Amino acid sequence: MPMRGYFGIGVEGISKPMNFGAVMRTAHAFGASFAFTVGDALPAREIGQSDTSQAAGSLPFYAFRRACDLLLPRGCALVGVEITEDAIELPSFRHPRRAAYVLGPERGALSRAMLARCDHVVRIPLGFAINVGLAGALVMYDRMITLGRFAPRPVTAGGPVEPVPVPEFGPPAWVRKRARSGAAET
Repeated sequence: MPMRGYFGIGVEGISKPMNFGAVMRTAHAFGASFAFTVGDALPAREIGQSDTSQAAGSLPFYAFRRACDLLLPRGCALVGVEITEDAIELPSFRHPRRAAYVLGPERGALSRAMLARCDHVVRIPLGFAINVGLAGALVMYDRMITLGRFAPRPVTAGGPVEPVPVPEFGPPAWVRKRARSGAAET
């Protein structure tokens, strides 16, 4: 079942178009709503060489020159993925339902200006930095398993023993509204 909310993912200052192509391809597979870059423009042809799913044709893409130019939908939290002392370890992070994730460049870090814009900063608890494409995939996977609808993990090794819970949100809003207004008339 699809997750509620949406997410986008982007990179700041990336220098290898193939790496961003991998991020785009993975974002497309995980159902991202949009992708973006901050910094110098990347050659579309080179991005497409690693984006074999042709995500650029299915996923809105935005390019911003600087961190201060980054525009996000109202209510969308910006989550930086960076190794900082005060970053929240990814397994302990509760993902916002509406989020945009931004990853830093290869052999670099998110700029101070970008970190200042972030509502949250998370880090993947590893011994050293990893490829930006892999980091993006891990963040999107963590989002999916924590916000998606899956059967609970069993206590012992193996697959789920319980079915996926059926959502119980009640009747549609218009039915609840009509019932309230009918009750007010009596």
